[in-house]
Amino acid sequence: MKVDIITLFPEVMEPYLSSSILGRTRRKGVIEIGYLNPRIFAKDKHKTVDDRPYGGGAGMLMKAEPLYKAIKQLKKQAPEGTNPLVVMTSPRGKTFNQKLAKELAKEKHIIFVCGHYEGVDARIYPEIDLEVSLGDFILTGGELAACVMIDAVTRLQPGTFAKDDVTAKESFEDNLLEAPQYTRPEVWRRRKVPAVLLSGNHKEIEEWKLKEALKITKKLRPDLLDNRPLKTSETKKKRLKRR
Repeated sequence: MKVDIITLFPEVMEPYLSSSILGRTRRKGVIEIGYLNPRIFAKDKHKTVDDRPYGGGAGMLMKAEPLYKAIKQLKKQAPEGTNPLVVMTSPRGKTFNQKLAKELAKEKHIIFVCGHYEGVDARIYPEIDLEVSLGDFILTGGELAACVMIDAVTRLQPGTFAKDDVTAKESFEDNLLEAPQYTRPEVWRRRKVPAVLLSGNHKEIEEWKLKEALKITKKLRPDLLDNRPLKTSETKKKRLKRR
């Protein structure tokens, strides 16, 4: 996957995107990340990319022309036969979640446009394919939001992890939070690892994990269960209980 980021502050993003799993994945060539600062397209000597909004109001808006030229340049440089998806970080956008992360992970080339200041000139929106928000709150810029989305999308790429099934049974799969997990030592401060996890009985372990996942989801995120389809094994258990 190729990811290009249109941002005024690439220095804010690069330390995170070059560290840990993300950095290793980039070095392996699984994902390629590039930056383009729209300031280089500003025409005045001060390289101005923002201005006061028409009609008044607090704050400054990013001008449309530098963003437009940045998007066009990256599209022009895209590999032949590819059609980059242009994503704007925006508080009015579609809320980002694991389902959307999976959809974005299928793309070959994504261009993230990071808004800043009070917002952007609305005339740039026709150049945007998708607006995405992290939630109902406001950030000073879209750089953090883009980092979050790139992280979530990168870890879904084949080759990111040594074992491809690492991301197969995580929170939000099947509309469930992940069951509690434990590691060594077996007893820590008089708190023991559940005996079933030490039993070696894989069937019982999977049943325990499902039961705990349902329990913790009901406690912390009951909204996830509203649209969750029951698996065949769970349907059979419900029928047996009714009898």
